[in-house]
Amino acid sequence: MDYIVLDMEWNQPWPGSPSARKQLPVQIRGEIIQIGAVRVTEDQQVADEFQIMVRPKYYRHLNRRVSKLTGIKEARLKEEGIPFAEAMEQFRAWCAEDVIFLTWGFDDIGILRENLQLHGLAIDWTGRWYNAQMMFNAQTDGSTAQKSLKTAMELFGIEATRPAHDALGDAYHTALICAKLDLKKGAQEYDQALKSHENGFHGAELPGCICREVFYDYADRHIALAAMAGEENKCPTCGGRMLGSRWFAQPGHRYMDLATCPEHGKFLIRVRLSEQPDGRIRVSRLTYEATSEAAQAYARRAEKADPEDQRTTRRRRRRRSAVETVKETNNKE
Repeated sequence: MDYIVLDMEWNQPWPGSPSARKQLPVQIRGEIIQIGAVRVTEDQQVADEFQIMVRPKYYRHLNRRVSKLTGIKEARLKEEGIPFAEAMEQFRAWCAEDVIFLTWGFDDIGILRENLQLHGLAIDWTGRWYNAQMMFNAQTDGSTAQKSLKTAMELFGIEATRPAHDALGDAYHTALICAKLDLKKGAQEYDQALKSHENGFHGAELPGCICREVFYDYADRHIALAAMAGEENKCPTCGGRMLGSRWFAQPGHRYMDLATCPEHGKFLIRVRLSEQPDGRIRVSRLTYEATSEAAQAYARRAEKADPEDQRTTRRRRRRRSAVETVKETNNKE
């Protein structure tokens, strides 16, 4: 029995683009464009590696944020990428039978299964997997916060020798961490570690955080964000309903918004969405003071709003102006 340490990169459509409006047979959070994996043997020796580029079928235009983060260009995908079904055939052949998948986080397996279903491929072979973060936490500081790969490497004294945000590079560094864990013990104690994690809070907080909460069981991302901007958007001082401005997306399924309480002023809201074992959405929510470092980051992000967002705002303003002009004309008549 071998462990397969898996990491992937995936593309997402730019919000508002034709690709984002596509109705797919299966809802996916991203279309896989790169797969990296490293084998760790039963006696915890880092062994052979696997890497492949996947040519996207549905989200063909590479999101510039994904390209910037991963360093992958559309030209490379067109040149090196192969169809997803073919990539899966090669990957499964390399994995062989009797393997357990290890990932750093909860997302990769979910994304893999979504893509397999999208292409009408079996998912049963992905059933045996563990989030190595949970094992790492249980065998180090016992915390429930998700550690970054970089943090875990530093704790174990592992020097980065591969590029970050590269599927094989991240898989290799994760494999080095896994080789230092007691994987058999981690598997035996995984349910308890997972329960502690689910009952705790995900992620680290920045200076200025004054409130942290966890919410469960939202059907999808849109409903979760609507709740965070709606009935759950409460002032940390008086508990009254706050009004939001707009969500800005950040890496790692994170979003931030600046909310206002009529009585106590502005607060920054940061949320992280994660998938529960049943497929529903869990939200980790942090509330910050308006003068905090996190709120300043929001202000900088707002100033650098995407050109497309700015164009959309201008178009909306023009439409409102045109409507108001028509109303004024009608009133005069």
